[in-house]
Amino acid sequence: MIVEQIWTGNAYRNFNYLIVCPDTGEAMAVDPLDHEKCLAAAKKNGWQITQILNTHEHGDHTGGNDAMIAATGAKLLAHSNAKAKIPNMDRGLGAGDVIKIGKSLELECLDTPGHTMAHVCIMSRTAQPALFCGDTLFNAGAGNCHNGGHPNELYHTFASQLAGLPEDTLIYPGHDYMINNLEFTLDREPDNEKAKLLLDDVGGQDPNKALVSTLAMEKEINTFFRLHSPSVIARLRESFSDLPDEVDPKTVFLKLRELRNNW
Repeated sequence: MIVEQIWTGNAYRNFNYLIVCPDTGEAMAVDPLDHEKCLAAAKKNGWQITQILNTHEHGDHTGGNDAMIAATGAKLLAHSNAKAKIPNMDRGLGAGDVIKIGKSLELECLDTPGHTMAHVCIMSRTAQPALFCGDTLFNAGAGNCHNGGHPNELYHTFASQLAGLPEDTLIYPGHDYMINNLEFTLDREPDNEKAKLLLDDVGGQDPNKALVSTLAMEKEINTFFRLHSPSVIARLRESFSDLPDEVDPKTVFLKLRELRNNW
């Protein structure tokens, strides 16, 4: 599998992706908002874009669809429940569906509600798996739930799906928010030495050559995976004095999401 991460350089700090079958050069464009950069990358490398995947229905992920389809004739894939919000879908996806690219590449669809209720993540069936996670999971962070989502559902997506994926899974998010998210982690868990070191390393990184994390790394530096941390819980009590003596992971997650909304 070839993955081309495309930094849009826009105000929303979007990442677009081309996922390519190395045997045929056929490619799937993921959330290709900057269709010009995606098309240029494909042309430069001799790849043919035959499919488009929208992880969810927000305009900063679907805004390049029409131009991309006009240029390539690619088929459009998204969550089956997003048909009313994403025009001209060719295939609606559900949990467990398989997407084939070229001859040798398969990816599995995960139904991952939370950021929106019609959000998919895509997991590659490769020796080292890769997760294309849209606005569900970010480097050191989690998606917001402001525009059609719900934090309860986001918690269950993290707890019942993402946390159980292989530790070496590569993480390819829909935006570059790593620095702000690491700063939030350290605000919530000041003694997280690995987050401190990583923030020092990536503080001046070029988003065109962004660090690609793994799930194992995320579990060390992403506060939304660190729901049992005594430091995280102690800091929460400073903001929420009514927390019970024994606080459950879901409550920790929801309180963290609430704090991140205004941080």
